Amino acid sequence: MTVPTAEIELRGVEKRFATAEGDVHALAATDLSVRRGELLVLLGPSGCGKTTLLRMIGGLLAPSGGSLRIAGRELWHGERRDGTAVQELGMVFQEANLFPWLSIEDNVALPLKLRGMGPAERRAKAQALTRLVGIAGFEKRWPRELSGGMRQRAAIARALSYDPEILLMDEPFGALDAMTRDTMNIELQRIWMETGRTIIVVTHSIAEAVFLGDRIVLLSPRPGRIDTIIDVPFERPRGLVLQSSAEFQAIVKRLRVRLEEIS
Repeated sequence: MTVPTAEIELRGVEKRFATAEGDVHALAATDLSVRRGELLVLLGPSGCGKTTLLRMIGGLLAPSGGSLRIAGRELWHGERRDGTAVQELGMVFQEANLFPWLSIEDNVALPLKLRGMGPAERRAKAQALTRLVGIAGFEKRWPRELSGGMRQRAAIARALSYDPEILLMDEPFGALDAMTRDTMNIELQRIWMETGRTIIVVTHSIAEAVFLGDRIVLLSPRPGRIDTIIDVPFERPRGLVLQSSAEFQAIVKRLRVRLEEIS
């Protein structure tokens, strides 16, 4: 069997929406390859199609055209998703979306329960994941008893519960304060390095994109299209002190200038 050269492969993927005001071309035909184990960041102005693109990759929104492959399997067949390809995907949103009537442990283990895993096995898995994301000891708490950052850690643990190869994150730390957001960026880098997952992150923050990404894909305003792809040269692990370096600031400035030019 031939091993696919990319974990995610997009060829001519686009999206149009029918609205009361007429046809909206949200994303122009897009070609993109995401390597296995890569941390890729999608960056761009509001309304450029970042979330639309992520939702199509995540199996939540059918493309209007083009081919989208996950680990060599076609994800979309018209409006129908390939179930095997979907199993490779985990999703984290800006809001943690934990069920308030379930404990943190039960929230994390819920996807495993839905897949028929027994209570003891899923409890052990949930405890291992809470250790991975840094909330061990809080398994029996209710979501309302945790801070925003801790709830988002639980959401990441839940997304990883069934061992997806790909983790898709839509502004995962956008609702957090600046200090907590910095902490979560450090933690996400650690989790990525420990698990080896392929991760795609959508963000509006240029500094966050440069800190997290192996590559940054900058999208233009609607209809969104790839304007620039930047390879980020910094070694891992990256500490917050990196953000004050001249090299880091040079990439931030390059992206900011380009965003101003295309917006």
